[in-house]
Amino acid sequence: MRARQSGRAPGLPAAPRSPGKRSPGEVFAVLDPATGEVFGEAVDQRPDELDGVVRGAGEAWRHWRADPDARTAALFAAADAVEAAAADLAPLLTREQGKPLAESHHEVARTAARLRFFAESAPQSLQPQPIEDGRPVRSEIHWRSLGPVAAIVPWNFPLQLASAKFAPALAAGNTVVLKPSPHTPLATRLLGSVLSAVLPEGVLTIVTGREPLGARLAAHPGIRHVTFTGSVPTGRAVARGAADSLAHVTLELGGNDAAVLLDDVEVQKVADRLFWSAFRNCGQVCMAVKRVYAPARLYSDVVEALAQRAKATVVGAGLDPGTQLGPVNNATQLARVEDCTSRALADGARAAAGGHRLDRPGYFFAPTVLADVPADSPVVTEEQFGPVLPVLPYRDLDEALDAANDTGFGLGGSVWGTDLDRAEEAAGRLECGTAWINHHAELSLAQPFAGTKDSGVGVAGGPWGLHGNLRPFVVHRPREERPEGGR
Repeated sequence: MRARQSGRAPGLPAAPRSPGKRSPGEVFAVLDPATGEVFGEAVDQRPDELDGVVRGAGEAWRHWRADPDARTAALFAAADAVEAAAADLAPLLTREQGKPLAESHHEVARTAARLRFFAESAPQSLQPQPIEDGRPVRSEIHWRSLGPVAAIVPWNFPLQLASAKFAPALAAGNTVVLKPSPHTPLATRLLGSVLSAVLPEGVLTIVTGREPLGARLAAHPGIRHVTFTGSVPTGRAVARGAADSLAHVTLELGGNDAAVLLDDVEVQKVADRLFWSAFRNCGQVCMAVKRVYAPARLYSDVVEALAQRAKATVVGAGLDPGTQLGPVNNATQLARVEDCTSRALADGARAAAGGHRLDRPGYFFAPTVLADVPADSPVVTEEQFGPVLPVLPYRDLDEALDAANDTGFGLGGSVWGTDLDRAEEAAGRLECGTAWINHHAELSLAQPFAGTKDSGVGVAGGPWGLHGNLRPFVVHRPREERPEGGR
């Protein structure tokens, strides 16, 4: 029994063909963001092929949901298979995404860890739960899977975000049709080939292609749950598409996380952590620090500390051993980063470091720290999603927290200071799903991850993410058999 896949052999940059007959040349190019040049290709699957794919997922679901022990064993085997394939997966991920190779290896390891986490935790989470309500009946909640799940994944963490969707869905007894971004399809296809050795056919199917493939998948009537990570406008479109079939929807739609520094913060002590909380993966992290609010008396020190680190950061191709920061993933995103930076500078901001695209092939932008930024600049009010960090001064903590909350997003936030009780009190006033103290953007596999406002709908992570892939089924029976004819 093997997962349905399309593509070439593992390790090659193009992927196997999908089910059905195809004409030669129905592929699209995949670019290396470190060069801007084509290095591979992926199958451009037709939206009309989804009927067969979803039908196959539905057929596989009948068997997959019926044997929890077999599911657990398969997920443990899947984790082992991912770890064994790391030497092939990580370099391919770096080639198409751009991140340093060490970060790609970490992403592969996280993918395996998440499979193992849900293999271990699902059996206990799926146990029937008694309802104690004082009535003379025994009531239990049983958990049932939903059916085929559509998982639509962006380009910043292709494998990690894919596993955040398919690991809990599979552990819950669902099957999954996974669509990666057309910017980063190859490592995901290779992952699918790796997992095809341990998962039954139809349990996890990878489809690749450009729009309207994703929109058709989200709106397909055979899909019972759509889980999507991406932009707010696309998330709204996904929700509208899923509404016709009343499918469950989980949306993670990005953020504009603020870091608020208290007036007792030790700047040099936190500067490294703060910098990398903003610039890891070239700033292309939904829950990265995207704005810093610093007390006025420490403002210059904070700007200088961050600027020094930006200037010292080694920028280069992800496969180069000394690289600390890779390129922006694609030309469209690079243009957005360049535009929001240029607009801020035109409005009076000062580039304490960077502020410009690097003069070399590929999609490189200098690590940028902006000072004296107008509070209404798009680089502050919108999600820039790149290696650009605005730093803003404040006079009073209430002012800083109001500014941090003055956004349509509500994914995460952080407070940095020496007095941890005071920092925790301030963090409790942030309008977001997760707040950190003296660090940022660190998540446990066991915790819930969810946003407020425009940052999303539903919960990922831990048992909450697992139960998002389930529906309750309640069984009532008498505690004792009643005599025949009795009441």
